[in-house]
Amino acid sequence: MQEPQPASTSRRLLGRLRDVMAGSGTAEERLNKIVALIADGLAAQVCSCYVMRAGEVLELFATEGLKQSAVHRTRLRVGEGLVGLIAAQARPIALADAWSHAAFVYRPETGEELYHSFMGVPIIRGGRVIGVLVVQDREHRHYVDEDVETLETVAMVLAGLLVAHELIRREELLPTEGNALLPLRLEGVRLSPGVGIGTAVLHSPRIIVPKIINEDPQAELLRLESAIAALHDDLDVMLASPESVGEEYRDVLETYRMFAQDHGWKNRIHEAIRSGLTAEAAVQKVQDDTRLRMNQVTDSYIRERLYDLQDLANRILQHLTGARATAARGDLPEDTIVVARSMGPAELLDYDRRKLRGLVMEEGSANMHVAIIARALDIPVLARVKEAVAKIEPYDPIIVDGEYGQVFIRPGEDIQQAFHASLEARRARAAHHDALRDLPAETLDGVRITMLLNAGLLLDMQNLQRVNADGVGLYRTEVPFMARPALPDVEAQTILYGKILALAEGRPVAFRTLDVGGDKLLPYWNPVEEPNPAMGWRSIRVTLDRPLIMRHQLRALIRAAAGQDLDVMFPMVTAVAEFDAARALLDREIAREHSRGGVVPRRIRVGAMLEVPALMWQLRPLLQRVDFVSIGSNDLAQFLFANDRTNTQVADRYDVLSPPFLYVLHSILKQCEAAGVPCSVCGEMVRNPLEAMALIGLGFRRISMAAPSFGAVKGMVRSMSVVPVQHYLETLLHLPHQSVRERLRMFALDHNIAL
Repeated sequence: MQEPQPASTSRRLLGRLRDVMAGSGTAEERLNKIVALIADGLAAQVCSCYVMRAGEVLELFATEGLKQSAVHRTRLRVGEGLVGLIAAQARPIALADAWSHAAFVYRPETGEELYHSFMGVPIIRGGRVIGVLVVQDREHRHYVDEDVETLETVAMVLAGLLVAHELIRREELLPTEGNALLPLRLEGVRLSPGVGIGTAVLHSPRIIVPKIINEDPQAELLRLESAIAALHDDLDVMLASPESVGEEYRDVLETYRMFAQDHGWKNRIHEAIRSGLTAEAAVQKVQDDTRLRMNQVTDSYIRERLYDLQDLANRILQHLTGARATAARGDLPEDTIVVARSMGPAELLDYDRRKLRGLVMEEGSANMHVAIIARALDIPVLARVKEAVAKIEPYDPIIVDGEYGQVFIRPGEDIQQAFHASLEARRARAAHHDALRDLPAETLDGVRITMLLNAGLLLDMQNLQRVNADGVGLYRTEVPFMARPALPDVEAQTILYGKILALAEGRPVAFRTLDVGGDKLLPYWNPVEEPNPAMGWRSIRVTLDRPLIMRHQLRALIRAAAGQDLDVMFPMVTAVAEFDAARALLDREIAREHSRGGVVPRRIRVGAMLEVPALMWQLRPLLQRVDFVSIGSNDLAQFLFANDRTNTQVADRYDVLSPPFLYVLHSILKQCEAAGVPCSVCGEMVRNPLEAMALIGLGFRRISMAAPSFGAVKGMVRSMSVVPVQHYLETLLHLPHQSVRERLRMFALDHNIAL
């Protein structure tokens, strides 16, 4: 008699299971029928279903062949016995003689002493093991790969029953560390401060497979091929269009194309479809297998390739189901905290800002532009939170602690109370800071500090009035460039800059010309691949090599500021010759506007950003040419300390409140003062009251920061006297210490300076 083909056996069994699942009775009654059907379909004497409970305990939920009195009584911890080993490793086990295996554990209440052979597979949902499905036989049966695959396919169907019919409470499916009843705490890198309490929303929502068992395998195979072909078409269009994809993404897309053509990967999906799954369910099954492999792989290169497969599977599922790509256009909770693998600035702006409470990402760097936008929106952001997307479920209660770089998922009542109290304290501080809005930023000994705003979006300009800033000390013109699908033309830029000046209502705005490259990539621009982009082709080096881009931007600024004052500064100037070249382009555009009969700005002030240490040795000729200098503390510190600020291993190794850095700032300021050239500081250094106190003590009277820092810094300014801080700093500038932060903090506390 001819053996039945494995695929037909699987399809026949799935067809019988479908009838049971669609029938009447409670979920547990149907589960009992299912284990009986599986035992019969696989010609086994025993079929048992173990379900993962809180505390990583596997409980026998249903059995055909073992003693019924053992149901809900027999429990095994993850890692205990063969069942526990399957759950721990998330891999199947097939043995002709289970008793001889070192991990075998005998439970007398089950009556399993009669059975020798054993085959078990994990029941997986969303990349997590939620149970184990087992068959056993009296004979020493040698299970083959096709038997294992059939049981795996059945286990996937069973996973849907366990979850959909709430045989397992949702809370018990959540990721655990130790005890499942405790909240999960993850750590990350702070990109934007603050505390957010709300509800988790996955940026790329998990796609729900609507139907698991297929009725026509051939039709499902055609649906899969159609989805893969649509994916190829998408990739071909993107690869053929240099305007829509930069070179930095091209390798990734080529990798996607390579994986989509990989016969081994496609064959696994084909086999799952032939076994009786729909195209969506087959892709989901292979995706779950991939996710489990990622958890077991330590090699970073292989993990990245597996991530590529995950993304590819998501794209195919979107084509199969018609699911939307992101959650931004969906029905958002009032207290949304977005959870993403990574995100661009425009993607964050797609969300309803009234509902945003925070952002958690698995990837990201300290100065990526989504963080700049988040700071403008005043929401906390954490990056490099490992496995956030896998461990955080949609609509989980979640707390983002942007002060200490941690995320609490499903926090306990005590933690929630503590953070609610913290939020109340922050609101009280904010109310106190708001009360300072109309008071001058003046020290106790009468020194007036000019407090300027950092901005990069029209959205930021509303903060100018809200915090009563003296002007905009840094307008990052590249942010709108990044939020657009193509390079904006002169007309579009003119309209934008005109709106910015109108919102400023006569207050000065220092426009920094386009500063791209490094970690600031334009999606429609092909960058040069560089081993060290932070010190490579970026900023003014790009725009001097592509002068038409700078000329168009300067032309737009001149037209937007017609009849008004215009402040322009060039970023990352390394040598005076670069400033001269940029200034020549500006003069050329002014002459062009005159020749056209246009109205030019009433007054144009031209400045340079001092971010590269080499320029300090050309300050004298530079100061003869500029109207103002702005120190970019982020890059200056990075280059001075030879310290990659995006590298977490060294990012905090050196401190801006160190004698060498403070000495450099002091030296630059004194030379600017001697030349009569105003000098300001912008960058992350200014946002903290302690660092701002040190800058004022050094002699700076113009500081520029993001809006959320205004209240705290103004409160510090109004509580300090300059002379004592100045005298104390003079004693610190020549110390051999790596940092004087703690000394300055203790000085502030001793002198009642509000930090």
